[in-house]
Amino acid sequence: MKAFVFSQYKQPLQQADVPEPAVGDHDVLVQVAAAGVNQLDAKIIEGEFKSILPYSLPHGIGHDMAGSVIGIGANVTGFKIGDEVYARVAKDQVGTFAERVAVTEADLALRPTSITVAEAASLPLVALTAWQALVVKGKLKPGQKVLIHAGAGGVGSLTIQLAKHLGAHVATTASAANADFVRSLGADEVIDYRSQDFEKELSGYDLVLDSLGGENLEKSLRILKPGGKVIGISGPPDPAFAKDAGLNPLLRLVIAGLSSKIRRQARKLGVSYEFLFMHPSGEQLRRISALIDDGALRPIVGATFPFTQTPQAVLALSKGGVRGKVVVVND
Repeated sequence: MKAFVFSQYKQPLQQADVPEPAVGDHDVLVQVAAAGVNQLDAKIIEGEFKSILPYSLPHGIGHDMAGSVIGIGANVTGFKIGDEVYARVAKDQVGTFAERVAVTEADLALRPTSITVAEAASLPLVALTAWQALVVKGKLKPGQKVLIHAGAGGVGSLTIQLAKHLGAHVATTASAANADFVRSLGADEVIDYRSQDFEKELSGYDLVLDSLGGENLEKSLRILKPGGKVIGISGPPDPAFAKDAGLNPLLRLVIAGLSSKIRRQARKLGVSYEFLFMHPSGEQLRRISALIDDGALRPIVGATFPFTQTPQAVLALSKGGVRGKVVVVND
């Protein structure tokens, strides 16, 4: 079958003929109709995560997909041939920029019925990130204040909507050109990151979702109220992540060192920092499907590319300036 693979880090994707996916007893074989493009894909190709996500090259890439079930493993009970589904695949099944993909049943869900297949493919990684940041780690409550950085992007545009649905007061950073757009998603306050300093404009926040890292992360700590929390999705990874990922003791030590400065700064301020590397969950996607079909959330697709232009789709995302998600649509 046809798929896009990377043979070297920091090099463009290449189309290749690859073996059909191996379908285990608990796997579902899906004909991919569309695949979402994520910053995670670009960062893996650039080699930014090779210490914690090592791959033998050449390797497929792509984490999101929507499509139809064309085969099921011997022990699969929740899906049947013809079901319209979507998923963020697990790390050992990465490779959704392909004609077909095998997905563990537990990571799969029926896709929302009220949206297109391209819109469904745009959702899994960003929607699960929003859910795990706000609901699982952040435990966001009505009336609390949350800052979501880069609100016009793929993660930000979904997280603003979910935070508003949960009853929070929502601030976000965006360009002036995107101010009306993020307000339409539910943002109560918009900080123009080009002309304003969010640290001077905001204070007393319960939660921050940081997707930028570096100085932005350090400043985010300082706008929190005592007991507040920053959840970082760009890094640095923390010891809890290293433990959950089952990394070896040496890597755990290295990762603890990477985040020691920011965790120390957080403790001095009476706040906390946690790294989120979202994980697949069919159960959480089912909840997200219900929110989509109820009209509480809407996917934002900023650009679509045909399958043959997958490398250009990844490049478009890397260059920035796209509202919401970039999606590859199979012919």
